[in-house]
Amino acid sequence: MKKLCTLLLVALTIMSCAKQETQQTKHPKFAYDATIYELNTRQLTPEGTFRAAEAELPKLKEMGVDIIWIMPLQPIGKLTRKGTLGSYYSIVDYYEFNPEFGTREDFEHFLAKAHELGMKVILDWVANHTAPDSEWTQNEGWHYRDENGNLVVQYDWTDISKLNYENEDMRAAMKEAMHFWMDEIGIDGFRCDVAGEVPTDFWNDAMSELRQTHPDMFTLAEDEDKAMELCESAFDMYYGWTLHHLINGVAQGTKSVQDLWDYFAKADTTVEKYAIRMNFISNHDENSWAGDEYERLKSNAAVEAMTAFTYIIPGMPLIYTGQEYGNHHRLEFFEKDCIDRDENCRMRPLYTELNDIRQSNPALYSPELGAPMVRLECDNDKVFACVRNAYLADRKKTNTVISLINMSNEPQEVTAITSDYADDYFDLDGNMVALDETHTWQLEPWQFIILTDMD
Repeated sequence: MKKLCTLLLVALTIMSCAKQETQQTKHPKFAYDATIYELNTRQLTPEGTFRAAEAELPKLKEMGVDIIWIMPLQPIGKLTRKGTLGSYYSIVDYYEFNPEFGTREDFEHFLAKAHELGMKVILDWVANHTAPDSEWTQNEGWHYRDENGNLVVQYDWTDISKLNYENEDMRAAMKEAMHFWMDEIGIDGFRCDVAGEVPTDFWNDAMSELRQTHPDMFTLAEDEDKAMELCESAFDMYYGWTLHHLINGVAQGTKSVQDLWDYFAKADTTVEKYAIRMNFISNHDENSWAGDEYERLKSNAAVEAMTAFTYIIPGMPLIYTGQEYGNHHRLEFFEKDCIDRDENCRMRPLYTELNDIRQSNPALYSPELGAPMVRLECDNDKVFACVRNAYLADRKKTNTVISLINMSNEPQEVTAITSDYADDYFDLDGNMVALDETHTWQLEPWQFIILTDMD
């Protein structure tokens, strides 16, 4: 009997360990070390087509991109259209393809190539509104109307009409359209435009239903104010808008390193730790309306430093169309305006290096697999100094990443207390750096240092 009890105990222990090893994470496994790329089909290539964009996919894969977020690709409304070509976000038919970009066959070829390279593709989904000349406006009660029966326009979006989510038929049609892209076309998820303007219960319902047949779908909400609510079940990732504006402020001298730490302290209490923040220095809105990153951050060195910053903090980094080429101008939103294509720009190798560091160091993974970020004690308030330290149970060792970024346009000397992390590390150039009780660095303006113990 004693022997039998012992065998049962061993069996229960093995079952417990197996359960821990197979425990489901909050997000798809591919998301934790991923980098996302926003693809503006119109502006990425001179042709502005799916076929031309497909030729860029091997370059993006080599650079370390894992998720392609493709801006809306459906036909654009003509009634009250803005500019010559109109806004991607004024959709006239959820099921069709904008001939400006190519055919369904062209997109399916693009999608197959991305999947062949091991990349996921998510579609920018516009559920808040349609174009005013969409057939959906003919369905009674599907859109909001004013007292005179006119379609309701939000903000200065004069080329759209807001949908009414009190109408169950419209809700069902929206879900059916999302199913089409997942079930028939084969995309891997959605980036949802102005997600906070759409009732959360719709997102919860739609995403839950879709995940029954697509459990690894990935979802991004364009929202931060309702991030806690949206990421509870419907969304994997949210927009780090506040952090983005802080990044601009630090580069422009109106915000400080302490402001960054204050933000992180607050964010840890307002958003669940499993929710992934998207970290970015640019996207289609910022580039077109606020200026390209070189305009906003004031120097090439600051752009590189803040790019590195988006990789070493918790969350997932975003690369917007043209950043890898060093695009230096605001892209017209309603017209054809191809990116600057400097093939020799340093940004592509920098992104490649940062993506390699992110993927090679589990400490830098997105929550909840990545390590928390803690402040490294140092004597210079112009330097952002942090540590992310994770224990790797499968390797029975720790993975430590130490980062220092000079957040100013002047040289800085900084001494950090490194006694808790004394060890040999490697910098971005592969040089070994031995840390002891303290360590002093001389940093050039906007210089950043990333040290890792993973050789």
